[in-house]
Amino acid sequence: MTSAPLPLRNIALIGYDGAQSLDLVGPLEVFSMANRYAGAPAYNILLASLEGGEITCNSGLRLAGFVAVADLPDGLDTVLVAGGDEAGLLSMRGSGLVEWLQARRESVRRIGSVCSGAFVLAEAGLLDGRRATTHWDSCDAMRAFRPAVRLEPDAIFVADPPFYTSAGVTAGIDLCLALVEADLGAEVALAVARNLVLFMRRPGGQTQFSAGLGVQAAATPKLRTLVAQITGDPAGDLSLPELARRSGMSERTFSRVFQKEIGTTPAAFVEIARVDRAKALLETSDWPLARVGERSGFGSLDGLHRAFQKRVGITPGEYRQRFGRVAA
Repeated sequence: MTSAPLPLRNIALIGYDGAQSLDLVGPLEVFSMANRYAGAPAYNILLASLEGGEITCNSGLRLAGFVAVADLPDGLDTVLVAGGDEAGLLSMRGSGLVEWLQARRESVRRIGSVCSGAFVLAEAGLLDGRRATTHWDSCDAMRAFRPAVRLEPDAIFVADPPFYTSAGVTAGIDLCLALVEADLGAEVALAVARNLVLFMRRPGGQTQFSAGLGVQAAATPKLRTLVAQITGDPAGDLSLPELARRSGMSERTFSRVFQKEIGTTPAAFVEIARVDRAKALLETSDWPLARVGERSGFGSLDGLHRAFQKRVGITPGEYRQRFGRVAA
């Protein structure tokens, strides 16, 4: 008995002058290698640009063989727009590419972006009212450019079907591996990841960087010290009264100042810091989950599970299975 042939999915990777080469080549390698491990062609990968022909990437690398977007076939399965430098992205504002994306939003199964390519999707209005991410260094610009986007600045990638966005550069590989897993199964996606010699496959919920790194640069010295204390000992007493006392402020003033400088509430930041500590323990130890929760500052195993489902999107056990060095 022979298995049914795989459907051939047309994948369009959209570039332009000033695009980041890895935003194109990374996804290209993932989908191409998936064809190899699937045992039969599963993807027809097309490089495309507004005019077609050749583009010059932001590094000076010249890539040829691009199809004009107007000449792409009707039956597109997935479209991914690469990120790039400011000049390249500005050239896409109000361009034919934006109009083309708007026209294809109903007929393409998945439309996504890598890195700052999210700005092109946002320009087209595709991300309004939807969850999305982009490179951590572009998050403030995205908030100012398109406030209607429900930005998740820490996520490696965000799936809000039919739209998919990823963080900076190599995060596009993580997104494409997730798409391959959805299409062809976990075994094929893992084989591709191994062949690319990735240190680890990251799920969409994993943060771009630790909680402390994202806020210390913008905080005043007093709060910078407090942030370091929270991330250094997330299992300690981090109640609102205690944090306000350490800062020498009333609880109300402290909450207002913290929200303004850090960009989130004290309770939310503490939870993120505790999840970060739990991740580290899950990756490096074989401790029971209850002990991991205790050493991370969660009052109970249920608290650990709830925080992981909320912040990471998977259970602590699933996270350990994917990233635990001891288990590996």
